[in-house]
Amino acid sequence: MFAIIGIVVVFGCVIGGFLMEKGQIMVLLQPAELLIIGGAAAGTILVANPMRIVKKIVSGLLGVLKGSKYNQTAYVDSLKMMYELLNKARRQGLVALESDIEEPDKSPIFTKYKSFTSDHHVRDFVCDTMRMSVTGGVDPFDVDQMIDTDMEVHHAEITEPVASLTTVADSLPGLGIVAAVLGVVITMGALGGPPEEIGHKVAAALVGTFLGILLCYGMVGPLASNMAKTADEEHAYYGVLRVVMIAFMKGISPLLAIEMGRRAIPGYVRPSFADVEKACREAGSGAAAAAPSDAPDAPAA
Repeated sequence: MFAIIGIVVVFGCVIGGFLMEKGQIMVLLQPAELLIIGGAAAGTILVANPMRIVKKIVSGLLGVLKGSKYNQTAYVDSLKMMYELLNKARRQGLVALESDIEEPDKSPIFTKYKSFTSDHHVRDFVCDTMRMSVTGGVDPFDVDQMIDTDMEVHHAEITEPVASLTTVADSLPGLGIVAAVLGVVITMGALGGPPEEIGHKVAAALVGTFLGILLCYGMVGPLASNMAKTADEEHAYYGVLRVVMIAFMKGISPLLAIEMGRRAIPGYVRPSFADVEKACREAGSGAAAAAPSDAPDAPAA
């Protein structure tokens, strides 16, 4: 939402300043110049990237317009879910998690959190990691190294569209010059005509350079920068889940593991201790009501 507001502010201020100087707004409306620049930019994306990255660019731009999903509520829900999962392993044994991690879409824990089950990357990240714990015989340090590799690969994948879009943004001023040169060529063919016609064609050619620079620094470049920040936020989210799971595998209690994960959350979206504790109590009371009253506690490892 803020991205849309920012784009409106950029174009509004540029056009507003132009009108304040008694400029004619119709001069800026040059569909041919926009077709040359926009079409060439779209073509460079198709030439330079496979279809999987093109799809990621589109989905990334839509995600920027919608806003980040990694807010404080998302972190509280994730920590609550992890506490419920780890608490179940603590009380009933790690083997009790087998049905949850093998079929997360049918898990009574995971299905309560639709944002988790709908994101197959996060779902597989948690389930595959916890599967190592259920299997047993794997050192937490080795699991941590494996998670680190997984996160690096995933981060490289989600930053591919950012790099591609940044390249396109850098090419827009050049494409604007291409449109301007074509406008000059057309102007040369009109020499000898009325001065008004020549002036109009020169203005149209300069609009091409103007559009290329404006789209680069006022729209496409900032959108690519926003996509990069979203990728960093997703990487930080995976890091929080990593801290929680590794802490539990080391034998730390679920509540303390959750607190360690809370401390790993970026400060601007970090929930308070009281909020997380309240969410964990709700998850714990719900699990206690659903579990048999005589179920013995089981060690984490």
